[in-house]
Amino acid sequence: MGKSKTIVHPQPTRSLSDKFFLVLKGMAMGTANKVPGVSGGVVAYVAGFYEEFLYSFQRLNGVSFQLLLGGRFRSFYEYVNGRFLFLLILGEFISYFTVSLGFDVLISYYPILVWALFFGMILGSIYYLSRNYENWTSRRVMFLLGGAVVGIGTSLLDPATTNTNLIFIFFCGMVSISGMAIPGLSGSFLLILLGNYVLLMVDSINAFLNAIVKIFSWNFEWWYDDTQTDLLIILAVFILGSLVGLITLSHLLGWTMKHYRGETNASIIGFITGSLGVVWPWKKEVYKVTENGTTMMDAAGDPILENYARYFPSLQEPHTWIAIVVIGLGFGIIYLLDHYGNQANPA
Repeated sequence: MGKSKTIVHPQPTRSLSDKFFLVLKGMAMGTANKVPGVSGGVVAYVAGFYEEFLYSFQRLNGVSFQLLLGGRFRSFYEYVNGRFLFLLILGEFISYFTVSLGFDVLISYYPILVWALFFGMILGSIYYLSRNYENWTSRRVMFLLGGAVVGIGTSLLDPATTNTNLIFIFFCGMVSISGMAIPGLSGSFLLILLGNYVLLMVDSINAFLNAIVKIFSWNFEWWYDDTQTDLLIILAVFILGSLVGLITLSHLLGWTMKHYRGETNASIIGFITGSLGVVWPWKKEVYKVTENGTTMMDAAGDPILENYARYFPSLQEPHTWIAIVVIGLGFGIIYLLDHYGNQANPA
């Protein structure tokens, strides 16, 4: 008998504008993933590429690794929907050094307005997802409520303390990636709850960027800095855990979308609804403090965020009404995305 032949499905044809918008969607997804309380998966779900996103990562399986190890790189690229993944990851990479940095600056000077924008976008997402969702059976309503309870419960948990154990770091990677795979669950916020947001999203990434700069300067002294190398190892384990988590979750969610599509969609809408508590605009940062009451700082000299204290705003303040207008703007952005999606993919 001859060898079995691997079937490689052709990738969908994309116009130049499709490729451009996919990069923009990747940028939006990357920005959302970095902001605590916002889920990049919401971007994928609302923008209409969630199922292709899951499908592509489901293709990272035994067959794809056989193609890769066998040197059949073109077949591997076609099999895993490489064009889609490349453009999406390119957008996320670009966002980290552009849009995400801009949001870091904006959220430090105008936190209420930035959170108001995200709050409006999530409100818009809930409205349009619910509007397009049909067949609300009692079973699916229960899944909706269950998803909302999980989302709300997550926002009320108390954060843990920093843990550098590599097994725990691997677990953090698997958990945090859920913000990409499960709309409504924020990976960054989950890292805050696990106590490792600053370690993994600030310190380790700063160590990596510092190492890159020194390598290009032909300076390898960082290799003998134990703190620097420890952070790089932590980052590598975190990325490995994220990759394993994303592949595992994509297979699991792909299976649930195939066999329990209605219940899965209802749960996702519930997750997104529950996340509104995390992105509530009117909140104050609560920073970690030492036993003597002084604020704890990270390696970059910035205060370490522990959680948020939410409050209701005064309607007599002009800034409150400005924030409400920004909420409407966020809602309008989702309307435009939904309108563009309906024009590009008419029913």
